[in-house]
Order: sequence, then structure tokens, then C-alpha cells
Amino acid sequence: MTGPGELIASGRDADVFGYGEGLVLRRSRAGRSMAAEAGVMEYARGRGYPVPAVDHLSDDGTDLVMERVVGPSMMEVLGRKPWTLSANGRLLGDLHRRLHEIPAPQGLGRAPGPAGSTLVHLDLHPMNVILGPAGPVVIDWTNARQGAGAVDVALTWLLMAAGEIPAGRVKAGLLGRTRRALVRGFIGCFDLVAVRAVLPAVVEWKAQDPHMSEAELKRMRAVVGAEDAGGRA
Repeated sequence: MTGPGELIASGRDADVFGYGEGLVLRRSRAGRSMAAEAGVMEYARGRGYPVPAVDHLSDDGTDLVMERVVGPSMMEVLGRKPWTLSANGRLLGDLHRRLHEIPAPQGLGRAPGPAGSTLVHLDLHPMNVILGPAGPVVIDWTNARQGAGAVDVALTWLLMAAGEIPAGRVKAGLLGRTRRALVRGFIGCFDLVAVRAVLPAVVEWKAQDPHMSEAELKRMRAVVGAEDAGGRA
């Protein structure tokens, strides 16, 4: 395995580098193995879900080489074209529905909240959707688990309604003022009775995430309070 090329993207947990023609290398900054992530990606792709093809994994599992999908993230598109908020919210909802039709593979860890048998991503938001030439592709399968689809939907709802918007990658101020349209387009795809029921548990689960700020958690709890009071996100 050769070394990584230029840095393409950085998330809260991992960095993505160029890796020759048509490939990228994903590496956790904590040095964790990518083997489980690669296995879930291959499993989902084998069932027709839009996932980058896995090329190979390093012997120690710390470097995952996969197909490079050319195109902007959904988040980047929203920053440049805010009039697409509702349509992209519905597209994101469709990606959730399609994923939750796939049974989870054996041996996958369990998601928080009520028991379920479906494959859930647990980070399926606009930053993890690449709008490639052949359509949307879902990346970053680090958190994938077996669970209830409502938990996946609730988490994405909370992240979009209350999560921090990365400055520099999008027009953060504009998206901050109009994210309500994105959330409405997304949650309008679902029967929200089950989703609202798991919102409090999802917030408390995210409170254990060291990457979450106190400000984000406060806003998430405000979303839950508004729903409990009969409001809307």
C-alpha cells in the first residue's frame, strides 16, 4: 500500500486523502480499525444501496481505500443553492427510507433506543451525502448499527435542526436562517409518531459523544421541548 496523497476532507473522526486515480484513502485520526466500516459498506452496496466501492483495506485495518466519488456534498450544494433545501430534504428522506428497508447484517452492534432489525447509519445528514454524477452516494459508515429506523431519522432531524454548521464550507449564515425548510422537507417523508417518541433518548445518547458541544446539546433539547409542547422543529 502506498502512502496517502493530498488531504481532501476532514471530519470529526477521520481524514480523507487522495490515493491515485479514482480512489481515496480514509484514515481515523485515533488509529482505529476500518474493518467493520468496510464490511458494512460492502454489505449495503451489495444490496443496491449507493455506497462507494471498497477497493482494499490495509493489513492492520487502519487505512480504508475506496472509490472516489466526484461531486459536492449535499451540504455544499445547500450553501450555494438554498432554494434546493426542501428538495434535498426529501432526497435525504428517501435515502433513509431505502436504507431502512435493508436488514442489518449479523454481528452488527445495536443502536440506542428501541430494538429494531434494520440497518441504520446514525450519521446520515447532508455532510455525508455526495451528489455524484450518477446520483447521491452515502459516505462515513463509522456509526452503522442494527436498530430502529425511527432512531436514525430522529438523529438526523436533531443534527440538522440544532447541529453546528461548519463555517467555511457553506454559507453558514444563510443556511442557518433557512435550515427550517430543509428539516421540514426531510421529516415530511415520515410518520413522525415513532420518531418523536425516540427524540429524548437520542439526545441523551448524543450527550455521551465527546464531539458534541454544549451549545448543540442545548439546542437539541430545545427541539425536544418544542415537540413535547406540540410545536414543530
